[in-house]
Amino acid sequence: MDIEELRTFVEVADTGGISSAALRLGLSKSIVSRRLARLEKELGIQLLARSTRGAALTEAGTTFRDYAARVCAEIDVARETIAPAGELRGRLRVAAPLSFGPTHLAPVLAEMARRHPHLHIHTCYSDRVVDLINDGFDCAIRLGHLQDSSLLARCIGPIYGTVVASPDYVNAHGAPETPEELLNHQALMQGNDTWQLVDAGKIITVRPRGRFRADNGTALVAAALAGLGVAYLPNGLIHEYLASGELVAVLTRFPIPVAGAYVVRPPGQYAARKVAVLTEMLIDCLERVPHLTRPPVARP
Repeated sequence: MDIEELRTFVEVADTGGISSAALRLGLSKSIVSRRLARLEKELGIQLLARSTRGAALTEAGTTFRDYAARVCAEIDVARETIAPAGELRGRLRVAAPLSFGPTHLAPVLAEMARRHPHLHIHTCYSDRVVDLINDGFDCAIRLGHLQDSSLLARCIGPIYGTVVASPDYVNAHGAPETPEELLNHQALMQGNDTWQLVDAGKIITVRPRGRFRADNGTALVAAALAGLGVAYLPNGLIHEYLASGELVAVLTRFPIPVAGAYVVRPPGQYAARKVAVLTEMLIDCLERVPHLTRPPVARP
């Protein structure tokens, strides 16, 4: 069974169509179609139901896709193990946050691709927490406080945050002085938030209320700048607005607990070298981004 036929099938299964898979693989549609036909002929079963709208997995295809993906991953590990030192091959699928990914993480992934011309890097930017195993990702970059799971994680740097509001909001409504006073203010929410704050060395939890919600930190920054309320945000998104005075820190006696940036990967004894290389590059990058990984400096 040809490994490239398996890779092609997995790509078609994941993208939902021959055209999109061909684009991601850098192949013509005719080559992709021929590889699929040869694979189905060898297996003696239909894996994909083709239509003008795309290619949907059959029941057999759904089962086979997971096996095929694991085989491809194992082959990549084997190739890495015997490859010349420093050379990376195969495919690296990364899930990254939309709030920081395009600005802080994309340059690192681009540099990794430049250094390793035989490595194919596919990145999904979303603030949704993806299922690494079922969605076929090699690793994810996550920010904040990790929930308990079977995933393996390595911290690549601290993440500091600040509770902020615009000067216009503060002038109109005042600034909360205590966590209890937050309940009298409009909070800019990312889902059904609970906010954690540090009070005399102890972490307390507050459930603020607000009418503006978004699933992305950048959208909450825009709302804060518009004077819609109080926001609980990482410094990487707001440092320039704090420096310019467009946003001001509030609740400064009750700071946000230090969180972290992590690379997480599915459980297993062997960490793929491509994931290890990406992790080290991210650590180096974050060390050079002081507004993201250093405590905020009070504005005079």
